[in-house]
Amino acid sequence: MKPTIAITIGDFNGIGPEIALKAAVHPSIRKVCTPLLVGPLNVFEHVAKQFKIKAKLQKAIFPVPHNTVTYVNDVSDGIWADVQPGTISRAAGKSAGVSIEHAVNLCLRGEAKAMVTAPVSKEALRLAGYDFPGQTEMIALLSRSQRVAMMLVSDALRVGLVTIHVPLRGVTPNITKEKIVEKASVVRDALVKNYKIVAPKIAVLGLNPHAGENGVLGDEEKNLIIPALEEIKKSGITAEGPFAADAFFGTKSYRRYDAVLAMYHDQGLIPLKMSSFETGVNFSAGLNIIRTSPDHGTAFDIAGKGKANISSMLEALKLAAKFASGANKK
Repeated sequence: MKPTIAITIGDFNGIGPEIALKAAVHPSIRKVCTPLLVGPLNVFEHVAKQFKIKAKLQKAIFPVPHNTVTYVNDVSDGIWADVQPGTISRAAGKSAGVSIEHAVNLCLRGEAKAMVTAPVSKEALRLAGYDFPGQTEMIALLSRSQRVAMMLVSDALRVGLVTIHVPLRGVTPNITKEKIVEKASVVRDALVKNYKIVAPKIAVLGLNPHAGENGVLGDEEKNLIIPALEEIKKSGITAEGPFAADAFFGTKSYRRYDAVLAMYHDQGLIPLKMSSFETGVNFSAGLNIIRTSPDHGTAFDIAGKGKANISSMLEALKLAAKFASGANKK
């Protein structure tokens, strides 16, 4: 039996519905899972007609059959949908938020084995009353998950983050010894559980230029990161660092490790996206459910034009299906 994977619509004024539907009918996806779209059925029908996507769309039945029909968990009841590509709206935020809620519940009930989320607009979500820094934090709360670490993964690199969606000025106040230890533990557990790596090795980056240069360029390494590394090692995790991020990535030192723990969003994700922008996948490690997503945003500038690249969405679905099947990606 192929696992059923719930695919949320994302922001319907962005490229979410386009990449979700195109991926759901893609032959490579049909081989590894049963896709279940989550969102307003009428929006998916509109997108199918607009872009001439050959899809037999039908409201979902459970358990979801694996056949030529593309089933949709329709969340349009009571949601006013006014598709205006490239714009930010409360309606699109409401649709995206409700779709996430439904997908999480499908996973918690066992009607889906994993979920893949299309890109959302944080501004639109907030207009609709969903006040979260990002989907990762929202899904963690909805799934009652105590620990979570955002990871971006590709064939070349796996990067976990200590802080996620915070302004740069808020990074340092949000880094603590305890948080570094926790994120390293979540990343290690994901490498063992999901990637089947028996004894993973993690590289921990410094925060400051030159990893602080012994306190000359900042003392976070001496006061936070090095003490955290000592505790991480005592817990039985193989970890090294702190490394100066520029030299670490410039010399491709990440090839010697199973994952990298970065201190903040851009520090870890710029190198990954430079090497794997169209194939990188966002994986929420530590959740009580399996969740992945493409490594890009709503792309409002090309919304409604049929130009969206579905490569990252395909990779996100394949990774979710492998994790749901207990298969090893490495």
